[in-house]
Amino acid sequence: VQLQAFGGGLVQAGGFLRLSCAASGRPFATLDMGWFRQAPGKEREFVSAISGSGVSRSYADSVKGRFTISRSNAEKLVYLQLNSLIPEDTAVYYCAARKAGALVAVATRPDYWGQGTLVTVSS
Repeated sequence: VQLQAFGGGLVQAGGFLRLSCAASGRPFATLDMGWFRQAPGKEREFVSAISGSGVSRSYADSVKGRFTISRSNAEKLVYLQLNSLIPEDTAVYYCAARKAGALVAVATRPDYWGQGTLVTVSS
């Protein structure tokens, strides 16, 4: 499975961005998808996950109510809408995937990782 994330950039606090991740190498609907981020000097952390069907979603407490995960199985894309951005959201954002199963698995033990896309939020 190959994952390609894009859509990062520089945005002012209070602004928004939409990240996208394209997947190939396996039927997309058979993959649970996740987003993670790593801020400078910090460990990588879970941000959000969505089941292969798109029915189940989960979010880290730090982004709940501000970020929204979605997917298009027809286009083989997963999205992360980032709203009300704050400087603490500055990080490299990674998409990840795991064969569909319990959603907690992709949130804790992804099998596949994409390269990151940098989000910088200025104050």
